Amino acid sequence: MKNAERASATRARLIAVARRMFGEQGYAGTATEAVLQEAGVARGAMYHHFADKAALFEAVCLAVCEDIVPAVERAADARRDPLDALVQGSIRWIEKTSEPEARRILMIDAPTVLGWARWQALDDRLSQASLAEGMQAAIAAGAIRLDCRLELAVAMMNGALNALALRVNAPQAPVPPREWRRAVRALWAAHAV
Repeated sequence: MKNAERASATRARLIAVARRMFGEQGYAGTATEAVLQEAGVARGAMYHHFADKAALFEAVCLAVCEDIVPAVERAADARRDPLDALVQGSIRWIEKTSEPEARRILMIDAPTVLGWARWQALDDRLSQASLAEGMQAAIAAGAIRLDCRLELAVAMMNGALNALALRVNAPQAPVPPREWRRAVRALWAAHAV
């Protein structure tokens, strides 16, 4: 195996092990030494790829998003009606981000570990960009109407969907699927033309 292949395999192994551990134990509950031991990687090799545990966590966040966003886009793209595409994409977003691993990594730990600005940049680049595209298509088709700038409407809808995703599988009071799906439909229906 060449050095570049070995380095790529080491990086991928670190991300996979850290993803599982961060998802199960949270960022604070996951020791760097435990990740290194489980991945079979020396500390120096980790620091070759990541400046610190927070940088490894950011790479994990990106990997989780890169799994979720295509699933959301496929759910939306399967619909001809642009309003229905927004509804179905939103439902898929909540399904995926309320799964235990994604919920813990992206919705609970990421804003604190990465800091608001870095988390927002990641969210803007991945999920909000896709949401903005769907909303623009719905506006162009005359399916929804907004009385504000698109970027503000996208931020508000994204925030509402993220807040709902946190509640869906909340340990103390989970929201049944039928109820939260109805809430998603109502959120978009409020903007329908």
